Amino acid sequence: MPELPEVEALAAFLRERAVGRVVARVDAPGIHVLKTYDPPVSALAGLAVEGVARHGKFLDLDVSGLHLVVHLARAGWLQWRESLPPAPPRMGKGPLGLRVHLDDGSGFDLTEAGTQKRLAVYVVRDVGAVPGVARLGIDPLSAGFTVDSLADLLAGVRSQVKGVLTDQSLIAGVGNAYSDEVLWQVGLSPFKPAANLTGSEVARLHAAIVETLREAMVRAEGLAAGKLKAEKKSGLSVHGRTGLPCPRCGDTVREVSFATKSLQYCPTCQTGGAPLADRRLSRLLK
Repeated sequence: MPELPEVEALAAFLRERAVGRVVARVDAPGIHVLKTYDPPVSALAGLAVEGVARHGKFLDLDVSGLHLVVHLARAGWLQWRESLPPAPPRMGKGPLGLRVHLDDGSGFDLTEAGTQKRLAVYVVRDVGAVPGVARLGIDPLSAGFTVDSLADLLAGVRSQVKGVLTDQSLIAGVGNAYSDEVLWQVGLSPFKPAANLTGSEVARLHAAIVETLREAMVRAEGLAAGKLKAEKKSGLSVHGRTGLPCPRCGDTVREVSFATKSLQYCPTCQTGGAPLADRRLSRLLK
């Protein structure tokens, strides 16, 4: 899933290429991706792209006061095209959910791999009308995200620290991959109760969140949209590296599987050397 660094990079990419251009046409062959209908997506035609912003993992194109808001979910992506075919795409065929044509012939496709169909597109007058945006918690790269604010946030929940990091209503923009990376950096078990973190652990966790996201943003800076996925994968130390050696200690990176996703961690660095066999049965919370 694209997370804060990738969505911010996509926003920067679109600021360079789409801002100032006029939307010529919008095709929606995957009608299921549209989560709002008033105003219709066709209302964007003839309007200029005036800005691009990010809200957590949401991408927000300001089109003359209307907002085209996109959540790429787990398998969605934005594919920029310097030249789009003029013929409308066939309805309901393939991974294409939405196609935005600009007045110079360029534009972008919103696509989604797999069968889950969670790619979401909203056209709204007020970004706050998008439920997922309205419930977002603090942005971890904002000035308000301090050690004290993180401590207050952690003290008020009973969830495991992994769950807190990925709860968008608490911290906006961190997902499964970067939460694994942050916890590995700090040396914390993903199952440790968030409220049990010491002051020192909270401070180190705060630093790791900010540093991990900023470093990922630096790696993604200036990259074309099509290269962001590969860059993200290449920069990860434990996430998605099950069975490979930990780059810090050499132990084997382990995995805990869930119904639709998995987490990765290093036993030596994070759980005192013992593997987490099952998230429901493990008692390795310290």
